[in-house]
Amino acid sequence: DNLDSSILARKAVDTASFVQASDILLLDIRTVASFADYLLIMSAQNIRQMDALAEEITWSLKKDGAKLHHLEGTTDSGWLLLDYLDLVVHVFSPEQRAFYDLEGLWGGGRSVVRIQ
Repeated sequence: DNLDSSILARKAVDTASFVQASDILLLDIRTVASFADYLLIMSAQNIRQMDALAEEITWSLKKDGAKLHHLEGTTDSGWLLLDYLDLVVHVFSPEQRAFYDLEGLWGGGRSVVRIQ
C-alpha cells in the first residue's frame, strides 16, 4: 500500500470525529516502536457506536486504497483493533480503555492530535 501513513492517520481521525468517537488520540510512535508509525485510540459509548466507528473507518480508508490487514476483538469485548500496518486503530469502551491504558504504555510516543 502506497498511502502515506500520516495521511491515512489523519483520514481515520477525521472519520472517528465525524462518527463522534470520544477522546480521540493520535500518537506518532515511529521513535518508540517498529511495528507501526501511528496508533489511533478512541472511545465508543456503546456497541452500536463501536460498530459504526469500525465500519466507517474501514470504508473511508478502503475508499482511499488502504487495505485492512487484520481485525481483532469484538464489540462485545469492548475492544476492536483495526491493523493497517503503518496505522493501528483501537476502538475501546471507556472501561476497556482505562484497563488497557495504551496512552500510558505508549507514553513515549508523540501526541499528534487529541480531540476530547
